[in-house]
Amino acid sequence: MGSILRLRKLLYLDPSSSIPSRSSHSPNAVKINCNGATDKVKLPKRVPRRWRCMDTCCWLIGYLCTAWWVLLLVYQWIPNGLIGVQVNGSPGERLRGEGVRALYPVVLVPGIVTGGLELWEGRPCAQGLFRKRLWGGSFAEIFKRPRCWLEHLSLDKETGLDPPGIRVRAVPGLVAADYFAPGYFVWAVLIENLAKIGYEEKNMHMAAYDWRLSFQNTEVRDNSLSRLKSKIELMYISNGKNKVVVVPHSMGVNYFLHFLKWVESPPPMGGGGGTGWCAKHIKAVINIGPAFLGVPKTVSNMLSAEAKDVAYLRSVAPGVFDSDIVRLQPFEHVMRMFRTWDSVISLLPKGGETIWGDLDWSPEENHECDFVMKHSQFALIESKANNSEAEKGFQLNEKAQYGRMISFGMAAAERPSSQLPKVSFEEGFSLGHSQVKPQTPCGDTWTEYDELSREIIRDVGRNKAYTAETVVDLFRHLAPKTMQRAEAHFSHGIADDLDDPKYEHYKYWSNPLETKLPNAPDMEMYCLYGVGIPTERSYVYKISQLERCNSIPYQIDSAADGTRNKCLKKGIYFVDGDESVPVISAGFMCAKGWRGKTRFNPSGMATYVREYRHKPPTSLLEGRGAESGSHVDILGNVKLIEDVMRVAAGVSGEELGGDTVFSDIVRMSDRIELRL
Repeated sequence: MGSILRLRKLLYLDPSSSIPSRSSHSPNAVKINCNGATDKVKLPKRVPRRWRCMDTCCWLIGYLCTAWWVLLLVYQWIPNGLIGVQVNGSPGERLRGEGVRALYPVVLVPGIVTGGLELWEGRPCAQGLFRKRLWGGSFAEIFKRPRCWLEHLSLDKETGLDPPGIRVRAVPGLVAADYFAPGYFVWAVLIENLAKIGYEEKNMHMAAYDWRLSFQNTEVRDNSLSRLKSKIELMYISNGKNKVVVVPHSMGVNYFLHFLKWVESPPPMGGGGGTGWCAKHIKAVINIGPAFLGVPKTVSNMLSAEAKDVAYLRSVAPGVFDSDIVRLQPFEHVMRMFRTWDSVISLLPKGGETIWGDLDWSPEENHECDFVMKHSQFALIESKANNSEAEKGFQLNEKAQYGRMISFGMAAAERPSSQLPKVSFEEGFSLGHSQVKPQTPCGDTWTEYDELSREIIRDVGRNKAYTAETVVDLFRHLAPKTMQRAEAHFSHGIADDLDDPKYEHYKYWSNPLETKLPNAPDMEMYCLYGVGIPTERSYVYKISQLERCNSIPYQIDSAADGTRNKCLKKGIYFVDGDESVPVISAGFMCAKGWRGKTRFNPSGMATYVREYRHKPPTSLLEGRGAESGSHVDILGNVKLIEDVMRVAAGVSGEELGGDTVFSDIVRMSDRIELRL
């Protein structure tokens, strides 16, 4: 009996036994009874593993990443002649062959999000990340500990400075913004070409700063403005008293405009350099992709954490991001974070309806778009009665009301202004924000939407349209705490009298319409930017997620598409620009606002507009293209790099060729009635 039991145990436990076992081909297993006979026992069928949507997503991402890295590897190893790429040497090598050499020291000023940020002090969840990059680089921490990452990149809601127990600082040196991520250059190509004509760290500097902060708070917390002033003075002295050429990009343009006023203003608010500091130390300011008058996509980011690409993703897969079951809520988390960044408010459109248009007018008026792409190029052309559609290769469409920066519904976007409900916030403000409570408790407050009643949210979006002027009032209504904190540092209007003492306050210094350029007649001001790419200008919105807590109640209406107007695509009206900044924001000040002696440019400093027509790469193997006009990729544009290098080597704007204009910036500027 004992031997039978031992044999039975062995057969059940030892898979190498010769007795038949359960397999996918036989649903029966063998069992030995007490008498030594075998019985067949029927087992349940094996259920195959169910393929989930997440599996498809993971495999798809894996395939895309693998294909991308293989293409990069092929591109690096295959000779250029085999892939049809014409190689004439880099701009630095060509100019060095022409005898061009470094003359003026160069200071680079990065824009928003392109500079690296590293951790100096953090919460327990950030253990092991001391002096590791939280922003820029591999972004590995987003996937490892996303909530911890969001917490450490957020600023204090009340002060706009560091939260208690957290210190995140800008990465110093040229590595701060040479690459945004592995393989994705920002300043690296320009730095490499400058090095080929003699630049190195003794005469080239990256003015890194914490781009999340308001411009004045970079001085309050980090002394960034003082350190930049000292660096320019040192470079001036150590390079034979040659003036400095400053090259800001994107929001760095606004940051350096703030610096120009700060450095000559008396302490404690200013740097104490005195009148004439800029004339003594600065040769030229070469603004690349300037956002002088703001960026419309900031409006959509503030309202719903969306832009063109995000709106497209939501339209393709609405259930992924907005599902009550999945509850990813990435946009809510992002909004919760960047509404603590005061720098975002600096990019709201400036100049109100005078610059950006009203319900019936805009400077882009009479321009039409053709979205028939030719190698991804975008044509923006003015309609003329004496030219046929065939000659122009585009279709005339109904006029777009670009001045309506936010329209709730297509009716609000297209109706005559006389039929639109009046926008007024007086009643909402008289209630007081503290009295406006949600009907359903939402527990933890993520954004200020959770503190508003559903009726106020509905009323805001009830077939109304908002201009660049009223949209600022809209944010004061929907996000009063954010705007109150940020508007202590920024202003978005137009000065009536620039000699009024109130404009000596730092909140006006980054707005070119509320401050004067320094008294430096020999200094040069350049506006260099790309054109020929569809750029976001205004939006059609709808109300969504109204009853759900911790959610964003507004969303770009991707169903709004251009049947009668080709400039409208998936809820967004497009104009000419560099994909981020419209032409009017990038070029107006150099084309008109500062051209000659004006109240904004009292010394008559020379200004130049140089546009670069976008030419996309013909294949993936060309990378991001050597003639791109895109907002960031333009830093690798060969013609732009040559222009920057020639100015740094001593060429004046006139010798460079003066203005180069492909867009309609001159005619658009003429339509803007601004007292100069």
